[in-house]
Parts: sequence; structure tokens; C-alpha cells
Amino acid sequence: MAGYLKVCIVAEGCYPYVVGGVSSWIHSLINSFPETEFILLTIVANRSFRGKFVYELPENLIEVHELYLEDEDWCDNRNGKSLKMSKKEYNAMRSLVLNQKIDWHTLFDFFRRPGLSLNDLLMGPDFFEIVMDCYNLKYSQVVFSDFLWTMRSIYLPLFHTLLMDVPKADLYHCVATGYAGVLGSMAHYRHGSRLLISEHGIYTREREEELIKASWVKGIYKNIWIEQFRKMSKLAYDKADLVTSLYEHARELQIELGCPENKTIVTPNGINIEGFDNLPPKTEEDKQYINIGAVLRVTPIKDVKTMIQAFAYAKAKQPKLKLWIMGPYDEDKAYAEECFDLVEAMQIKDIVFTGRINVKDYLGRMDMTILTSISEGQPLTILEGYAAHKPVIATDVGNCRGLLYGEGDEFGEAGILTHIMNIEEISHAILELANNSERRMRMGENGYQRLMKKYTISDMKKTYNKIYTDFEDGLEMAEEQEAAQEESLEDWADLGDESLEDWADLGEESLEDWADLEGETYEDWADLEGETYEDWADIEDTARR
Repeated sequence: MAGYLKVCIVAEGCYPYVVGGVSSWIHSLINSFPETEFILLTIVANRSFRGKFVYELPENLIEVHELYLEDEDWCDNRNGKSLKMSKKEYNAMRSLVLNQKIDWHTLFDFFRRPGLSLNDLLMGPDFFEIVMDCYNLKYSQVVFSDFLWTMRSIYLPLFHTLLMDVPKADLYHCVATGYAGVLGSMAHYRHGSRLLISEHGIYTREREEELIKASWVKGIYKNIWIEQFRKMSKLAYDKADLVTSLYEHARELQIELGCPENKTIVTPNGINIEGFDNLPPKTEEDKQYINIGAVLRVTPIKDVKTMIQAFAYAKAKQPKLKLWIMGPYDEDKAYAEECFDLVEAMQIKDIVFTGRINVKDYLGRMDMTILTSISEGQPLTILEGYAAHKPVIATDVGNCRGLLYGEGDEFGEAGILTHIMNIEEISHAILELANNSERRMRMGENGYQRLMKKYTISDMKKTYNKIYTDFEDGLEMAEEQEAAQEESLEDWADLGDESLEDWADLGEESLEDWADLEGETYEDWADLEGETYEDWADIEDTARR
């Protein structure tokens, strides 16, 4: 692909602040196209994240813009005038809150008002009246004051998003729907650029799962939050030119959630296998253990507590087991402390928390890998394990089933699949692999063959090279058409001057011709009229007789 296209990556809650998963994918993508200029528009909770990057940014990433969903209202409304919406703006805001054929374009224009204060908007009479309508129509069973303040908190991050001054690019590549999808859709409208959505997990479903389990939101407010994420995702699906997913079932979910089927394609993950062919082997100390490697961030969505407990029960039956939890534990410090406390309370030996590491320094020393997440897309950690010829134990989430058992290939099982949060099942899977080295070897080779056929970085690069090239060709064609149209307008302008002179000359000649013709015609009609009158008179006399 030529370096003609300028691409704006829009990411939420990942790159370049945390390692692994989607962040690794974005970093690999940018590095895969060194001739292309990238801009990063990244969404985080608040300004405490500002500039705290854990990646060394590639040279072709030329700009980074940050959006803070919990930011302050920086508008200084000193004139004291209350915010007034036009009828069209009011109806658009009402359509958003009531989720009735949302007029997004009017909202995009409204939030471009100079000096717009979110405080004035959320505390103003128009928003109050709209929320009151929503309350009376749908939610009158709850206390209105609670409802009003909850609606203000729900809409504040969306309004911060709509206020964002989006940098100009040729293509907006959103790595999720949600707030990222809103930014991409708004840029698509304002700049006339193309929009590509690449979902790793299905954003709406992931937020639903989180909200259902969340303790900070209760009752109907869970449903209101879920509806909020659905309407944002629907916007992204509607405005996107192309929507990708990592596997077929995810594509089916996108269609179920309202994405037009003709926009959807499957683009699997891929990893860089360079360096995995010469990994450090087991040390002398390692040889006395059966090592289990878990490459992850220590966060609730990875369900590390279930992993720890399952390991404890397995180790009671196979003392040679050792668990290596490899990855950062500073993203959710409270949860990490709970995991440390659990290990101590259960008095479990041989569990190591390494912190952030280079996986290539450790994977060669492992006998298997494990992932007990409650939500995933298409985990890169499984593919990295395959690159090291290691089998995997994984919960049945995302595309883990496809990675372990195959989709249209005949390589065979590359690990053991379990249900989420099932300590007994996970413990049993650990023991199955721990006690059968031949099975481990066979599964590890199956995984390696599956990886090499479909999931390398070169495969992913080919896929996105075609996607970017198609967008680039479309952009060039549009610019050529625009240039041709401008030339055509200039030609018409020149032709207009000449034509006016020609028409003026033609008009004078035509008037003279018409005058001569009119005189001759009048005389002819006069003669004809006289003859015709005499003929009719003769006919009339004959008829009387």
C-alpha cells in the first residue's frame, strides 16, 4: 500500500496505556504499514492517564489526541445567559434521550457551537424537560431526582465525546463501537472521510455483561446504560463503510445487533512469530516442575481468582505443578491485592506473579498455558502459546473454541476447553495435561500448525493491506471525480460567456426573420381567410336549397 492514505486509529481504554490484547494489535498494525501516516485518537477515563504511555510509539504515528470521558467543563460562561436550543436541536436531543429515530447529524452540528457549556446544557431547562418527558413515558415508577441525576451522569461522557474536535484524516479506523464509534461517525459526517470499524470483542455485549454483574448500578438503570451503549453501537454500524470481526460468530452477533450484513467481513488476528523458534528452554530448576503459564493483566475480566483456586485443587493432587502469572498487576491494584491475599489465605505454594515481562523469555519454559477469562475476543496469548508449541486450557468465551478445536481445518485439538468460573472443571483439565506429556506435545503441535495456516502477522497484514488499499483507491477516485467536476464547471463558465454572445446575435437575427415571416404569414392567412370565407358561404347557400 502506498503512503497516500492518512489513517486515524480511534481506540477506547487500551493503546497506548496498557499492554496486551487490543493494544498489542494496534501497535502491530501501525508498525506493519511504515509508509502510512497514522493519527491516534484515544479515549480514557480522565486526565490522570495523560501521556502515560507504556509503548514506544512508532515513528509513523505522527499525532496523539486524548479524550477524557470524565473531564471538567472548561467553558467559562461569564455572560450568564442560559443555553437555548432551536426547535430542531431540541427535537434531536429528545430523539437521543428517548431513543426514537435519533437525528445524529443535528446533534453533531449542535455540539460545534462555539463556547458550548456542558454544565449549562445538563443543568438547563431544555435537558430537564426532555428527561422529564422520558421519565413520564417510561420510568415513572422510580424517584425523579435519582432519575434526573443518573441521566446527567449517563450523558456527560457522551457529550464530552460529541464536543471533541476530531483531527482530519482520510480514514477513521475505530477499534470498537461505543464512544470510539461515535467519534468515527462524527468525523465521517464532518470531514466526509471513510469509516472502518474493527471489533475485537462485541462492544455492546461486553458492556451488557459488565453491567449485569456490576454492583454500582441497580435496577432499571442497568437497562438505561445498556440502551445507551446499544444506540452508540447502532450509530457506528449505520455510518461505517466496512465492519470487521475476528471470527464468524462475532460477525453474526454484529448482524443481530443491527449491522447491515453486506458491510461485515471476518479478519482474524495474527501475531509476529519472529523469535518464537529459539525460545530459552527450561532451566535446571524448572525441570522439577510442570509449569503452567498465564499471560494476562491481573484484572477481574481475566478471573484470576478462579484460576488460583483451580490450581490449588490440582496441586493438591499433583505437587509438581507451578503457576506463573505473567503480566502487569498495577491496572486494578485492589483486585491484584485480593488475588495476592487469596494465595496467602489458601497457603498455596508455587504461584509466581512476575509483573510485566517479555513473554519470549518465559514461554519456552512452560508445559502449557491457561486462560480463565469471563470475556475474550480472539486471544493473542493463545496464539503466542501456539507459536511456542504449547497446548492451552481456556474458558469457552469469544473465539477460544475455534482456536482450540479448529474452524475448517483437520489439525485436531490444541487444548482443553472449560466453562467459565468452573473451578472443578478447570482443575481437572490442568491434571489431564499435567499427567500426560505425550498429549501435551501433540496438542502443542496441533496449535502450531493451526497458527501457521491462518493466524500470523503476515496473514493479518495482507488482509488490512487490501482493506486500506481499497479505501485508498476509493479516495483517489473521489478526488479525480471532484477535480473533473471542477474542470467541467470552469468549462461551463467559459462556455456561458460565449453562449450569451451567440444567443444575443442569434436573437437579433431571429427577431428579424420572425418579423419577415410574420408579415408574409399574415398576408397568406388574410388571403386564405378571404377564400375560405367565400367557400363556406357557397356551401351554406347550397345547404339551404
